Amino acid sequence: MNSRSLQTTIIFLVVGGILALSLGGFFGTASRQVGSVLIEIQTWFSSRFIGLQDFITAPRDIVSLRTRNTELEAQVSQLQTQVIELQQRVNETEILAALVNFSRSNPESTYKAAAVIGRDPSPFLHYIIINRGSNDDIQRGMPVVTNQGLVGRIDAVIADAARVQLITDPASSINVYLQNAETNAVALGSVTGDVSLDMISQNTVVESGDLILTSGLGGGYPSDLIIGQVVTLRTLEYELFQEATVQLALDFSRLNIVLVITNFRPVNITPLEPLPSP
Repeated sequence: MNSRSLQTTIIFLVVGGILALSLGGFFGTASRQVGSVLIEIQTWFSSRFIGLQDFITAPRDIVSLRTRNTELEAQVSQLQTQVIELQQRVNETEILAALVNFSRSNPESTYKAAAVIGRDPSPFLHYIIINRGSNDDIQRGMPVVTNQGLVGRIDAVIADAARVQLITDPASSINVYLQNAETNAVALGSVTGDVSLDMISQNTVVESGDLILTSGLGGGYPSDLIIGQVVTLRTLEYELFQEATVQLALDFSRLNIVLVITNFRPVNITPLEPLPSP
């Protein structure tokens, strides 16, 4: 047998052996094993590729996210500003409604509304500035109120603005009436912004919660404007008068809109008061 015949015989034997093994199912098990190995290798390379891709694209995503975050923060800030503005408008509307109701329930006086546009920066003086002046017929001495009580009175006027001396000012002195005790007293301001009562007769019984109103005596204010309530009373046997601390009806730090009583004219009765004895 020559070499070519031998090679042909060997090839036929190999092919036949492969066919026999294939028909016997040997290659099915081997192919599954090989396929499983190939799948694991493919999964490993795929995960590494995705990680590498994320690493490469992450900086661009971070920049995009930061830009979007900045845009959202700007939108939130704008919305917060709008909410604050709307809340302020609601508060102003509520204040104006309360002032209108107050003016309607007190028809004996005429009022002019004014906005607070400034405050005295001095810690020793207590003033506010309003946006009404002589052009609006505002005059010195006119009382200033809100629906909650007395604010003070006009102290100085220019064309388009006026200064209001608050009842908490150290120079403020107001004749008042204690409603429950049915007695007169004097409400005094102070550097600290507190108001106290003086000149209360020792024979008068004053209790905490007693309502304090302007008495109208002295001609500086109309009567029956609310000041506040008595908190505590101080009595010493060797003193002629009692003193009391006052809880004010108003929060002066939150004044935004006030009413000026324009039909009241203060009366200076000093020349009519008797001179003190020498």
